[in-house]
Amino acid sequence: MNGRLTTHVLDLTKGIPAKEIKIELWLLDSEDNRSLIRTVHTNSDGRVDSPLLDGSEFKIGTYELVFYVADYFQREGVHSSTFPFIDKVPLRFNIADAEDHYHVPLLVAPGGYSTYRGS
Repeated sequence: MNGRLTTHVLDLTKGIPAKEIKIELWLLDSEDNRSLIRTVHTNSDGRVDSPLLDGSEFKIGTYELVFYVADYFQREGVHSSTFPFIDKVPLRFNIADAEDHYHVPLLVAPGGYSTYRGS
């Protein structure tokens, strides 16, 4: 089995997948310097079309996903504030096993969010 990193986003306000959310994937070094690996957008199912990392790219290390949720909620008409409470959601996590599946979902609403290590 080859390891891989996946994600999805659910809109808790409407109880639906959150489509067209911009997501950045960053790799962090031992001094917390970040290197952008890729930028993707969620599809109509709130998922990305392929793993964020897999194969030779999937390595042990510290990573950060940044979800651009304010843009999504503005498009959905949930808020129009110039300064929404939640703008971008950064999730920093570690990959410790290069053979495992790491699934990092985001459940989000304009006033809060939750995440967990999924399967």
